Amino acid sequence: MDDRAAQPSTDRPSTDPTMPTTQMPAEPPAERPALDGVAQQGRPGLDRPAAGQPERDQPGPDRARRLGPWAPLAPDGAERDRLALSVRSLVKVFGSKVAVNGIGLDVPAGSFYGLVGPNGAGKTTTLSMATGLLRPTEGSVLVRGVDVWADPLTAKRTLGVLPDGVRLFDRLTGEQLVTYAGLLRGMDRVTVAERVGDLMAALDLVADAGTPVVDYSAGMTKKISLAAAMIHAPAVLVLDEPFESVDPVSAANIRQILHTYVDSGGTVIVSSHVMDLVQRMCDHVAVIAGGNVLAAGTIEEVRAGQSLEDRFVAMVGGRSSGEGLTWLHI
Repeated sequence: MDDRAAQPSTDRPSTDPTMPTTQMPAEPPAERPALDGVAQQGRPGLDRPAAGQPERDQPGPDRARRLGPWAPLAPDGAERDRLALSVRSLVKVFGSKVAVNGIGLDVPAGSFYGLVGPNGAGKTTTLSMATGLLRPTEGSVLVRGVDVWADPLTAKRTLGVLPDGVRLFDRLTGEQLVTYAGLLRGMDRVTVAERVGDLMAALDLVADAGTPVVDYSAGMTKKISLAAAMIHAPAVLVLDEPFESVDPVSAANIRQILHTYVDSGGTVIVSSHVMDLVQRMCDHVAVIAGGNVLAAGTIEEVRAGQSLEDRFVAMVGGRSSGEGLTWLHI
C-alpha cells in the first residue's frame, strides 16, 4: 500500500514494530498550509482564513453525510473511553502536503473494523499516528481511554501492530524474531516459548522457524510480522494490509484466527484495497479519500444495499474507461 505522502517526514517511525516507542519532544509550531475541507469550528488550534479570503469548505462529517452514512462520534468521557480506538481532529502535514485532513473516527470494542480508500488516501498515515509510530501535526488518539501521545507506554501495552513497510530485525530467524517480540513485552520465557510454537503452527511457519527472516518471501514476512504483533495477546490489533502477498490458504487461516480473536472480545482494525474481502470479513468500515473520512458505520449502512466496491467507487470516483490505449489491442 502506498498512501504515504511523497515528501518524507522528519518524524521517523520506530525501526521495529514490536518495540514500544517513547514520546518525542514537542516541536515548535510551524507554518502550515490551509487545510481545505476541514472544519474550523470546534477545531481549536487551526487558523481561520486570512482577511479577504473565502471561508473554507464544510467539515468532513457534513461532506460524508452527502456521500454515505456517518456514525456519530462519542462525546468525551466514559462513553469514549469504552471505545477500542477513538480519533479526533487528526491532522498530518508534510511540508505543503496535507496527508490527513482532520479525521474523526470511533472504533467500537469487539468490532472487526475495515479502513478502505484509494492509494494516497491517508490510510497508512492515519494508522501510523493512531498507533504511536508517527507524531500527528494536530489531534488526539485514545486507545481504550488512554491517550497514545500523552501516555504512549500504557497505550501500546494494549496494541498489537502490523505496520506497512517498517523493517524487521531480519538477520534473526523467524522463531527468534517472535521470541524477541514477546520478551520485549515483558513476558516470561516459558510463556513466550509456548506461544511462539502455537503461532508458528497456526501460520504454517514451523518448517521455516529456523530460517533467517531475510530469506523469507514477502508473504512469509507478512505472516511472521503478524505473529510478532499477536504474541502478547493484545486487546486491539491494528493491521495495515495484512493479506498483501499472502497465499489464499494462509489468508483463510489468518481470517479464521482473527475472527476467533474478535469473538473472544478482541478488536481488529484492518486496512485493505480488496473490497470483497472487507465486505465479507468486517462488521464496520470507514471510507477514506484525500485525507478525509467520506463515510463510516456498519458494513450494511455504508454499502446501502449495493456491493461495497460499487459504493466505494461511487463515493471516491476516478474510474477510467481505459480509452486511448488502442495500441494495446491485439
